[in-house]
Amino acid sequence: MNTIRVLLADDHHLVRTGFRVILETEDDIEVVGEASDGRQAVDLADRERPDVVLMDIEMPGVDGLEATRRIVAADAGPAVLVLTTFDRDDYLFAALQAGASGFLLKNGTPEALIHAVRVVARGDALLAPEITRRVIARFTGPDGMAESGRTDGARLSELTPREHEVLVLLAGGATNADIAATLFLGEATVKTHVSHVLTKLGLRNRTHAVVYAYEHGVVTPGGRHPSRDGP
Repeated sequence: MNTIRVLLADDHHLVRTGFRVILETEDDIEVVGEASDGRQAVDLADRERPDVVLMDIEMPGVDGLEATRRIVAADAGPAVLVLTTFDRDDYLFAALQAGASGFLLKNGTPEALIHAVRVVARGDALLAPEITRRVIARFTGPDGMAESGRTDGARLSELTPREHEVLVLLAGGATNADIAATLFLGEATVKTHVSHVLTKLGLRNRTHAVVYAYEHGVVTPGGRHPSRDGP
């Protein structure tokens, strides 16, 4: 069994202690370090090479958003799971743009936190359902229609039909296992397709693929994908 190495970044010692207690009840999770600000988080991530960083947003000095940008920019950087008490759209979209693989509110359950760590550690994206709805609304509502109706033809045209199918399923929140079952493929093959999609579209991670698919009209809330279906 592979152990998931986790770094905690939060300026409140009590919060870090609580997360550590929750996570270390699991045999497959190990907390390898704690940071009280963003700069320390970046340094520890470079030194400890964790699989997942749990990142608070509002911290002194270098905040969690800037720390996330620096951490995910590193070669083979860890997945960053942003946790915050602030249910604000500006934080949500800033975290996604910074390269976070997931975004959860701190009022969730311990079980949800453990599940989130495992999900992002295996390379999947994770957004709470209410957050996914807001991402969709951002790019398909009245203020986002012009943007969401335009596809990036140059990059999208580089995708094979199978890779396009994978992108559509990613936008629906499918995991690698889900995609494998839907397309009757092995999970290793799915991982390869996902990697090709991210590389061809110039995306950091699966969460960015979800945003990209809605932003560029690849899929709509009704599930159609106009870049293939036509107007």
